[in-house]
Amino acid sequence: MSVKSVRIQDVARAAGVSTATVSRALSNPELVAKETRDSVQEAIRTTGYRLNRAARNLRRMQAGAVLVLVPNLGNPFFSQILAGISAGFARSDRSVLIADTCDLPQTSRRLVDYFLDARVDGMISLDGGLGQEELAQLAAHDLSERLVFACEWAAGASSMSVRSDNAGGARAAVRHLHDLGHRRIAHVTGPVDNVLTQVRRDAVLDERSRLALPVHDDWIIRGDFSLDSGHAAAQRILQMQDRPTAVFCASDMVAFGLIAGLTQGGLRVPEDISVVGFDDIEQSAHFIPALTTIRQNRRRIGLRAAEVLLDRLKHEQAHSDDAPTKSNATSVDIVDVELVIRASSGPVAS
Repeated sequence: MSVKSVRIQDVARAAGVSTATVSRALSNPELVAKETRDSVQEAIRTTGYRLNRAARNLRRMQAGAVLVLVPNLGNPFFSQILAGISAGFARSDRSVLIADTCDLPQTSRRLVDYFLDARVDGMISLDGGLGQEELAQLAAHDLSERLVFACEWAAGASSMSVRSDNAGGARAAVRHLHDLGHRRIAHVTGPVDNVLTQVRRDAVLDERSRLALPVHDDWIIRGDFSLDSGHAAAQRILQMQDRPTAVFCASDMVAFGLIAGLTQGGLRVPEDISVVGFDDIEQSAHFIPALTTIRQNRRRIGLRAAEVLLDRLKHEQAHSDDAPTKSNATSVDIVDVELVIRASSGPVAS
């Protein structure tokens, strides 16, 4: 029997089940007993049957794909989140497409057009800088449920968000430095309009106040999550008359740039000044000195975001003939963080 001529009826005959059971095993495997699923999969292998996904998606009015929006594909931070998303969709029948949001403003395509043109069924955004107009357009077409934020989120958006415990991580960083004897603790922030920047900065200020630590306006230094901003922060610290003895950076990349700049300026890390980052990207353990940082479970964030979106798409499909309904998922899913102590932080110099 040629592969081209194999039909679903041939699979059913080889598996000893009905065509409806074969269809169910392919579209909703959780509704079929494992033994039956295994029989169907074996029949598919022996007959060489190929599912015509394009035709099936057309009948269901589905695109068979999801779009992941990434603010900077060159940033190594996003690699593990993307790996988690990929793993989450690996056993589904949807493809994963990736777009760098830095390129989107160069086109006339709106996010809502991806849905209206039947190019995607859902989206996961790692970019919290999506415009309010874009979000309003999605809401106007009842598509907010099909957008899930991962890591970052847009303030005021009604879409589900999977994020790290950013405030808890910032507090843990300050407490760690305090426990080492540091009282003069500076903070290099992320971009001024970024939601992560605001949450982490506020947590630093609150924890510093709770611990009755001295306040100095110059010790809150604006950055942008980049190496260059960390290096620039080092130049400011080197010029201070009233220097901090420890610095908590809003990202590992900022911490790398800061340590490089401080070292070039003649300060030793951690003997003269301690540095803590946030993220625990792959380079953090191999940097010199190895970076103390707040570990985000990035793969878990991506995997959870994929699970949430799949659940919502299945929910919509199951109620496609009914009035619009909301899934039961909560609006915010917080993923725990962990303090990872390495060589870049140490006791305050006596």
